[in-house]
Amino acid sequence: MKNYLYIVGLLAFLSASNISYSQVAEPNTSKTETIEDLNIYPNPVSNGKIYITTKENLTKEIEIFDVLGKKVFSTSLFGKELNISKLTSGIYILKIKENNSSATRKLVVK
Repeated sequence: MKNYLYIVGLLAFLSASNISYSQVAEPNTSKTETIEDLNIYPNPVSNGKIYITTKENLTKEIEIFDVLGKKVFSTSLFGKELNISKLTSGIYILKIKENNSSATRKLVVK
């Protein structure tokens, strides 16, 4: 009985005092660089083609996801022009990787 009262008293003390615990996020050590001078146009798209330019204009890995996160398109882009005429109207997430850099943008298809 004595131990029971001791535990109840300790719990009451801890709940009455303002003791808070917080988690400290560790810094992200795998830092990814963004793509320099990235331009995507036109956005919104109505003619089925978008143009993607960067400072280096290297080969780009392109992935397009719908708003639910499902990958709907994936390709490698060697030039600037990307044909997306098979995409239906809606809002998409465009993920671009060039060299060791990557960027994510919203894409609207009319």
